[in-house]
Amino acid sequence: MTWASDGSGVYFSAQDRGTENVWFASAKGGAARAVTTGNQLVDITSMSPTGLAAGTLASANIPSDVASIDLKTGAVKRLTEVNGDVLAGKTLGSVEEIWYPSVDGLKVQGWIVKPPNFDPNKKYPLMLSIHGGPHGMFAVGTAYMWFEWQYYAAQDFVVLYTNPRGSSGYGSAFGNAIKNAYPGKDYDDLMTGVDSVIKRGYVDPKNMFVYGCSGGGVLTAWTVGHTDRFAAASSECPVINWMSFVGTTDGSGWYRNFAKMPWEDPSEHLRRSPLMYVGNVKTPTLLITGVNDLRTPISQTEEFYEALKIRKVPTAMIRLEDEWHAYMNRPSNQMRTISYRKSWFERYKKGENATQ
Repeated sequence: MTWASDGSGVYFSAQDRGTENVWFASAKGGAARAVTTGNQLVDITSMSPTGLAAGTLASANIPSDVASIDLKTGAVKRLTEVNGDVLAGKTLGSVEEIWYPSVDGLKVQGWIVKPPNFDPNKKYPLMLSIHGGPHGMFAVGTAYMWFEWQYYAAQDFVVLYTNPRGSSGYGSAFGNAIKNAYPGKDYDDLMTGVDSVIKRGYVDPKNMFVYGCSGGGVLTAWTVGHTDRFAAASSECPVINWMSFVGTTDGSGWYRNFAKMPWEDPSEHLRRSPLMYVGNVKTPTLLITGVNDLRTPISQTEEFYEALKIRKVPTAMIRLEDEWHAYMNRPSNQMRTISYRKSWFERYKKGENATQ
């Protein structure tokens, strides 16, 4: 939050249904008001006494750029084109926003990234991308994922990303719907999203793939333990065993994400652990984690890897050196992750969509 120069209130950016815009809250109280509006992501980083702010702008067609924000009119002006050289001459995949009904009648928002020169009469392989958190929000132009999704679309994948229950940006009730119930119906939200895209007729249901990191890694591991509909999966920086996780992660606060402490009643910790469902896994599953990860320690990945090996489920474990949580400490590690994941999925493509 940033104080107005006259002290009349604060400006802040807020997530709202896949967008992020600037708002103002008066020091006198009352409802906050929107300063900027639109299908975009706007953040303020500095502000002048005259009411002109500097920040960043991203959207479905803009990965992220420096922008000015007129706090009086709400006008947002893009000032840079940082990725112009990279994107010059490139045809981007179109991004379509969707809403679909899930279990309990809950409406869930998502986006489909289609390959450039998309042909609705073709059958494309599908990638389901799951965000971390679990409290977090994918957006119309999530900057750190933008290139990843466009890269996969350019390789002729249809990419689906959604905000299942538990995501931020949809109000407290939506965000708290996974309290003491994660993973749970958020998994159903993801699967009904996949079903809604399949019904559109351009996805090959034999060639669907799923991946995610952190909270997305948890849900990926949970997914392969509850369905074999995906041809391959990549579970990255996951939690596999809540019993061992809460004692080794970098914050004991995770104990409060369960109704009871594990020494009082371990049943919930076990019931919500992907490890308990490894006996169901048939899906070839790649595992990727940084060796220095303190949030989801690599020992979690090792537990799943060992279990999958014992069960002779195709798997591989990639240990990213000099990497902490996720894979963004070094750009080379992010590029490796994107490439390893794609290679794993290509290996398990089926039928006419298989790599020759």
